[in-house]
Amino acid sequence: DQWIQIRGEDRRNPVLLVLHGGPGWPNATFTLPLRPWEKYFTIVQWDHRGTGKTLGQNGKPGQAEMTFARRVADAIELSEFLRQYLHQEKLVLLAESMGTLTGLPLAKQRPDLFSAIVLTDLYVNLVQNEALKYRLTLERLRTAGNARGMLALERIGSDPTQWDLQAWNVNMAWAFKTNVPIPNLDRALLFPLVLTSPLYSLRELFTLFAGFQSTTAAMFAEIMAYDARRLGSSFNLPFFLFQGERDVITLTGLAEAYFQEIEAPHKGIVLIKNAGHFAAFSHPEQFLNELLRRVVPLVRGEAAVSVQPPAVIV
Repeated sequence: DQWIQIRGEDRRNPVLLVLHGGPGWPNATFTLPLRPWEKYFTIVQWDHRGTGKTLGQNGKPGQAEMTFARRVADAIELSEFLRQYLHQEKLVLLAESMGTLTGLPLAKQRPDLFSAIVLTDLYVNLVQNEALKYRLTLERLRTAGNARGMLALERIGSDPTQWDLQAWNVNMAWAFKTNVPIPNLDRALLFPLVLTSPLYSLRELFTLFAGFQSTTAAMFAEIMAYDARRLGSSFNLPFFLFQGERDVITLTGLAEAYFQEIEAPHKGIVLIKNAGHFAAFSHPEQFLNELLRRVVPLVRGEAAVSVQPPAVIV
């Protein structure tokens, strides 16, 4: 049994299936900032196998089940259910951060399920991303004169192929601490939302954080071996990249280069201004406006429009 949340104001609206990152951080924690989206979409949040409320319901899954292939199979099953339950022929797929490691192969295998795929916080090649992220983080630490951070990175070395999970976490932690444009974005954005969310009891908060750690550990080898280019560059559905223009976690330059290689019936790229990682959740108004202007008209067979969405609830 896997937990999903379905929210929206009109069942006739397009269904937006969100694939969360982490790979064990449920995006239902972002329900509040995405509340204005519910006027235009039926939003489906899904706690993947081994994470969040799904973990709380079932306990820790077997190691053999914690693979991205298993996640893709689960996503296919869920998408078929949603089509029937919500009476929609196709869904819009929004894959975020580590969710892109599920979203891209899902769109490749079953384009018939989706009217479009939208990627954000895109991972392309993990080793390349982590090596460049290491160098850029070290540069920011040197500029700031942060000796503690520089020493921590120098201890793990610059070659991600030699890292274990602890070293990978060190690189990630210092990248977030020196994040552009908002330092400590993970703590500044994620923690207040999850700690005040009515979705999670105290016990479920413990499960959420435990699932985040155990899922990353279980899938670490597969994460580090990931290269999106192995899927090929041709996709049989509209393909969008909405990326924070200053993302230093999933590096924007690498995402842009990959996008240029993609062949699809329709493709579009948007760089969200003044945004880094978590662009959809830190800048939900801008992100929604681009969804409404570029994706929704395409899904409905209409001309592109410019829509001013309502202010985000805070």
